[in-house]
Amino acid sequence: MSTKSCSKNLLPFFNTSSLLKGFYYVRRNVELMSGKQFFLERYAQLGWKFQEPKPKLSIRINQTNAKAKKIPERLRSLGVELEKVPFLQLGYWVVRSKASAGATAEYLLGMYSIQEAAAQIPVTLFTALHGKMVLDASAAPGGKTVQLADLMENSGVIIALDVNKERLGVMANHLERCHISNTIVYNLDARQATKLNRTFDRILLDVPCSGNFASDSEWFSRRTLADVERNAKVQKEILAEAVKCLNPNGEIIYSTCSLEPEEDELNIDWAAKNLGLQVQKIYCLGMDGLTEVFGRKLDPQVKFSRRIWPENTQGFFVCKLKKVETQ
Repeated sequence: MSTKSCSKNLLPFFNTSSLLKGFYYVRRNVELMSGKQFFLERYAQLGWKFQEPKPKLSIRINQTNAKAKKIPERLRSLGVELEKVPFLQLGYWVVRSKASAGATAEYLLGMYSIQEAAAQIPVTLFTALHGKMVLDASAAPGGKTVQLADLMENSGVIIALDVNKERLGVMANHLERCHISNTIVYNLDARQATKLNRTFDRILLDVPCSGNFASDSEWFSRRTLADVERNAKVQKEILAEAVKCLNPNGEIIYSTCSLEPEEDELNIDWAAKNLGLQVQKIYCLGMDGLTEVFGRKLDPQVKFSRRIWPENTQGFFVCKLKKVETQ
């Protein structure tokens, strides 16, 4: 066949009009699956009625560094008034402040960290952290890594990973300020964690996610359902890799600051059915995980996860998983 006749035969497949129609069809569908109204209707279907959240600035006492020092009293003398967060042992909301909470001598000496209240929950759900080998799979900027080290009293070993090299600089400063001595940091994608040739007793998967509107005023204009589905795929890959690195009777804490079930309950349903993981009961802020999502019934054990709708905190999701040992 000649080049000329071949080109003629191919012309119908590159019809400009058809391509433009396809482009506008895709664009229109993306527009329909985005925006504030679209997401609020989804949340209503999941059982939550929108109310404007009022997240509060919060801090967490680093007890290893603070020791017997009375941090709330010291901060009060500087004009920083605190209120105990009722669902956290070491967390406080900043009610009023004459000085920046990130500029006090106590902060610079690592006696406390500025950390969102709901984000302080995941690390507290591990059992018996002292002396353990721990993987923090998506660690930067390091708030939860510091929290892990604090609860471990700098014992054992933490391997902290992050794919973003620039964020690791911020993390290194955070670890140094808080006098963390049990942590090794790698610039590595969590989906390649087996390259470490190590297995772990505890794995924290605070996975990259779509975030939520409570912590980003422009969230509704930035996000589409396509973003959510793309993030959910990456999260599944991270979960699958983490299981390969988990010791027998080891624990995984999976968390996101996303409200989207594709990144939360649906991923846990998938992990329970495909990765040999069991969802463990946890007791913390939030409501039971959803066991039916948009008409789809999930594994009943997914209810043991916790969904936190935004109010005084940002939105959050957390779940504890254990590997099921086969006989």
